[in-house]
Amino acid sequence: MNDQGPSLMNSLTQHTIKVLLVDDQAMIGEAVRRMLAADKDIIFHYCSDPTQAVKMATELAPTVILQDLVMPEVDGLTLVKFYRANPKTRDIPLIVLSTKEEPATKAEAFALGANDYLVKLPDKVELIARIRYHSAGYIAQLQRNEAYRALVESQKKLAAELAEAAAYVRSLLPAPITGEQKAEWRFIPSTELGGDALGYHWFDDDHLVMYVLDVCGHGVGAALLSISAMNVIRSHTLPNTNFLEPGEVLTALNDSFQMEKHNNMYFTIWYGVYDKKRRRLSYASGGHPPAVLITGQDAASARPILLETGGTIIGAIEGTDFKSASCDVQPYAKMYLFSDGAYEIFRPDGSLWSYEEFVQLLESPTPPGVSELDHIVASISAIHETNTFDDDFSLMRVCL
Repeated sequence: MNDQGPSLMNSLTQHTIKVLLVDDQAMIGEAVRRMLAADKDIIFHYCSDPTQAVKMATELAPTVILQDLVMPEVDGLTLVKFYRANPKTRDIPLIVLSTKEEPATKAEAFALGANDYLVKLPDKVELIARIRYHSAGYIAQLQRNEAYRALVESQKKLAAELAEAAAYVRSLLPAPITGEQKAEWRFIPSTELGGDALGYHWFDDDHLVMYVLDVCGHGVGAALLSISAMNVIRSHTLPNTNFLEPGEVLTALNDSFQMEKHNNMYFTIWYGVYDKKRRRLSYASGGHPPAVLITGQDAASARPILLETGGTIIGAIEGTDFKSASCDVQPYAKMYLFSDGAYEIFRPDGSLWSYEEFVQLLESPTPPGVSELDHIVASISAIHETNTFDDDFSLMRVCL
């Protein structure tokens, strides 16, 4: 359970019951004062000049106003209108005190904003009960408003912190690679912080490492786990692991990130190593969608190859041995790595876009003058009919 609820309630302002009586008759003021004198938690204030009533109510901030109806200079119903027109008094409960019992007068008082109506002088027990009842409701409203303001401020602060964290996560993603081999990516988290991570880097002059991983869930926990996994891959800090052997890397990741040690969170991953001298690609997958390699002697003859090894999710079973696979890369080759959020897209009619349709989009030509990845993202957004995604969207293209 979140501890902020009780903590917030304890920090709210504790209001005292304060009564303001507005009546031009001093004897009424004294009578009400005596009625309330024994109740030490009720603070009583008296205003005999109706022209000063709104000013006094604004300064005192009472929890209930007892308002006489018939007074010189300014009558009680006019004051009711003034109270309701003043932002600082418009919500304060108003109990009209009057010697009149006519239904029309009562109806007018309620229509103008009065909360209650008593024929004076009322019974002491009844008066105190009504003061407590209306004050309790008003104090609850004040505390609710205070809690709401605190919540809004807390949410603004949290949003700012999440935005800062999201910017940090994006800063860890690699810059595009240019030259003989090229690599770039698009990353769109479904919330401020997502569980996807991706990367590529040269292990040495001949070997290009590339990977995409997807942590279950979203938010801070998923982001922290994805950053941890990404960092050990980038820094090659898994013990006794050859990072040029994808199966070894996934085996070591699985043993290092067991679910029971990471809040029952797991992740999927595709990890590959391209040997540019031999033009050979080694890879392994753990519960992740197959990467797509489009290769051939030239662009016209190129066909897609789906690359996966069928490994299970990372973190499920300690001691799992993940296997590598490999394939030759022909003269024309580009490959796509992605999370399932890139193709598990719902159309407006509720039908789910298929993986096969996604692969067809990857094969389709890109209009002249348009970035290929931007074209793919725009096409998927058009199918989904929105620029937001239900899951984290990660897509990487590597030209080999």
